[in-house]
Amino acid sequence: MKKLLPWLVLLMAVGYVVSKSLRAPKNPAAFDVVGFSRLPVLVNGRLKPLDTVARSSLLQLQGRQSVETPDGRKPTPIEWLLDTCYRADLADTYKTFEIVNPDLLAVFDLKVEDGLDNKRFAYNQLFKSFAELDRQAKLANQVESAVRTPFQSAVVQLYGNLVHYQRLRHALASPDRPDFLGDLLKFQEQVKDGVAAVRAKQAGQPHDEAAAAAMTQIGERFVDMANLSNFLVIPPEAVETDPNAWKPAGAALLDTFRSGRVNAAALAYAGLGHAWRNGKPEQFNKLIELFRADLEKQFAERLKKCDAEARFNAAQPFYTSMTLYALAFFIAVFSWLVWPDTLGRSAFWLVAVAWIVATAGIAMRMWLEGRPPVTNLYSSALFVGWGSVGLCLILEYFYKNAIGSVAAGVIGFATLLIAHHLSLTGDTLEMMRAVLDSNFWLATHVVVVAAGYAATALAGFLALIYIVRGIFTTTLDKVTADSLARMVYGIVCFATLFSFVGTILGGIWADQSWGRFWGWDPKENGALIIVIWNAIILHARWGGMIKQRGLMCLAVGGNIAVGWSWFGTNMLGVGLHSYGFTDAAFVALISFGISQVAVIALANLPLSKWRSFSRNLSAPLALHKENLGSTSGR
Repeated sequence: MKKLLPWLVLLMAVGYVVSKSLRAPKNPAAFDVVGFSRLPVLVNGRLKPLDTVARSSLLQLQGRQSVETPDGRKPTPIEWLLDTCYRADLADTYKTFEIVNPDLLAVFDLKVEDGLDNKRFAYNQLFKSFAELDRQAKLANQVESAVRTPFQSAVVQLYGNLVHYQRLRHALASPDRPDFLGDLLKFQEQVKDGVAAVRAKQAGQPHDEAAAAAMTQIGERFVDMANLSNFLVIPPEAVETDPNAWKPAGAALLDTFRSGRVNAAALAYAGLGHAWRNGKPEQFNKLIELFRADLEKQFAERLKKCDAEARFNAAQPFYTSMTLYALAFFIAVFSWLVWPDTLGRSAFWLVAVAWIVATAGIAMRMWLEGRPPVTNLYSSALFVGWGSVGLCLILEYFYKNAIGSVAAGVIGFATLLIAHHLSLTGDTLEMMRAVLDSNFWLATHVVVVAAGYAATALAGFLALIYIVRGIFTTTLDKVTADSLARMVYGIVCFATLFSFVGTILGGIWADQSWGRFWGWDPKENGALIIVIWNAIILHARWGGMIKQRGLMCLAVGGNIAVGWSWFGTNMLGVGLHSYGFTDAAFVALISFGISQVAVIALANLPLSKWRSFSRNLSAPLALHKENLGSTSGR
């Protein structure tokens, strides 16, 4: 049984991946919502499927992709988007706006118990106090983001979320017109006479007053749709037209006054809305089929990427990896207590499967974006975790002591969790800024320096394992301590090389972009701190100034350097490298730094205290024959 267990765990892990990530999404009911989710939309310069719009919008509004209706139903993200676009009166009752600041709740005269999960509220609950929110947002916007109070930051965030929601409501149809398709068909019949009446009125000539008024009212509605939405859902009509010349639905409908013909794509979306509102799946599905066939004539290649992206969104490979990393961590820890070989191999296979799934996810993102793996903070979290886990697999392959699997489980899970929180700001496959629009430098400087981050963080976490096992358990025997010391030393050497080379490459890129190799920019300083810190560790070790414990203490200090360079420099909101400003993680970063200092302080306790802690916490367990002994130097 022990021999078969690792293979059984591997088989179960593969089965889990297949069930979660490789099964094609299915329609939850008769409506072809999967087909609708693959329809393209151009947003912020990138063509993406509506599925991405739905999922990223929900993450931005409420921090999760699941929705619960007042009657307890749980629509999929794309069904929520359909309701938002075509049944706004119903979507306005869904509690999808996250508010946790008590002062902001007071603005709307709400209590935590009024919300779903005590923090999610509906558009209808907020509507009555929009004027006050608008006033508070104008005041908050006059304050620099870095010095806003928590209330002001919450106001700005909620205001932005409500603006985003309004853009969705006006993206495909006019939200206050239940029969928008009927309006457009009637408009198509009357447009020529109506436009003539409007022009006659403007020229002071006899005209049909009712027709002119109707055209003016319809035109205002289209103007609202064009101005309130930045989702370009209407493709260019001619093949020779610029493929990026997409328009909002409102702008395309305004063109009717010039052309005398309602845009076919706008009519298609209105028809989909009519079918969705009135429960006509056959009509809905047929329109999807016809509209898709029409789009294929011009955008076949680009639609393939939209289809792949929608499929990728449904697969959610990084959530699958998170689950496997967490399971591998617990199995690896238990392997230190019982069945070390069997459970250790089982954990190794789980980590390997999770890493392969994450690799496939990163590779798919690279193909979709046409870029190297690291382009923003979100992708940096994915890559740093991926690189660290890859090194852990190598360590575990050679040492076979489950330390690499434990480190991989924690680092893999933690970095993917960080990535999840970074995804709450919107689309993670964003277009590149002009200065970053270089695949060569993204593939060299950014990848190499991120590998340096990954290695430095891994060395720090291995050092944490050394210290925690030495103080709080009796499992840090001489063999384990020596193995950890060799691991940390080797990883620090790797980190020094990559962080140094990556920093030099960054200077060359800066010289080409800005005309100077070095400018003491906060991000440049952060990279230099990592290089210097790793160099200090190696020189102190080579010079005999530190032994094993000293090596571990300095390696833990590297965690602080990585945290500052990775996130802290962005929180300053200044400098040429401030591409991913975020102030939401300030408390977490400070707490993390304090925790690392506390661990270093614990590590410097006398060895007698280490043994005392171990005996008191592990009294019920059989003590190991070997202890720390002389393996832990200064």
